[in-house]
Amino acid sequence: MTGALQDHIGVYRVASLKAETAMAHNTSSSPKPDQIEAESTEKTVAIVGLMGAGKSSVGRRLAKAMGRQFFDSDDEIERAAGQRIPEIFKDHGEESFRRGEQKVIARLLQGAPHVLATGGGAYMNEQTRKLLNKTAVTVWLYADFETLWKRVSRRSHRPLLRQPNPRAVLRNLQETRDPIYALADVHVESVDGAHSETVDKILRALDIWSAERRG
Repeated sequence: MTGALQDHIGVYRVASLKAETAMAHNTSSSPKPDQIEAESTEKTVAIVGLMGAGKSSVGRRLAKAMGRQFFDSDDEIERAAGQRIPEIFKDHGEESFRRGEQKVIARLLQGAPHVLATGGGAYMNEQTRKLLNKTAVTVWLYADFETLWKRVSRRSHRPLLRQPNPRAVLRNLQETRDPIYALADVHVESVDGAHSETVDKILRALDIWSAERRG
């Protein structure tokens, strides 16, 4: 990592973790936050998965449903570095970006329980994965390939897809990363439709996960 980027991220403090959030209203089909058992509510809920799965859009709505603060690790990295992610990739390389990503996620996990949407490659890092699995409830948000492609092809801001055959790149990423994402605590499919439907599915999955943990 270049000195400027490393120093900038190294001194970054996530002060906003201390901000208070108001409890949001839930739909009648969703478990209320106090119905989700203690083990999941005492931990951060970290959403992992491939680009296009809807981690950020679903995560924001999940945080509102749980009465929690929401963080997107990519947004926090950009704030720490003072650069957009494509610029970080271009100026410093992916390896430096991943080191900065690891630092930012570690700092976020030190805060009060919240909902965290992670970048697609974050869970691939063994140290980050171990930390997430230890300190958070990890939710793999997945989708079939065509759904992912339809979503990511609408925009051109993703550095890993800025290649001659982005569709093939995405398929390769899915094939290589899905077995790792499958190590997450909870698996929820992201389908086309209202985000509230996926939020409901996550809340129910967390409730089931907590009940299973109680034995």
